[in-house]
Amino acid sequence: MTAMADAPRRTVRVRVRPRAGRRAVAVSDSGELTVSVLSPPEKGRANQEVIELLADHFGLPVSRVRIVRGNAARFKLVELAER
Repeated sequence: MTAMADAPRRTVRVRVRPRAGRRAVAVSDSGELTVSVLSPPEKGRANQEVIELLADHFGLPVSRVRIVRGNAARFKLVELAER
């Protein structure tokens, strides 16, 4: 059993903007997360950058963040495992 399986989890819906001019995590007034990444949506590069940015934004190790749904889509469901 992995450490992620033991930790309390929550999921967040994320909109991804690949090939953006800068890396950023923004929260709209409605609470929607938008993650802007520099990488193109090719060979998982943008997804990896999304994971890294969200881990940094929420103060979690990269190993505690994973994309649950939407690997090839602009809207993703991301799982965060608390410490």
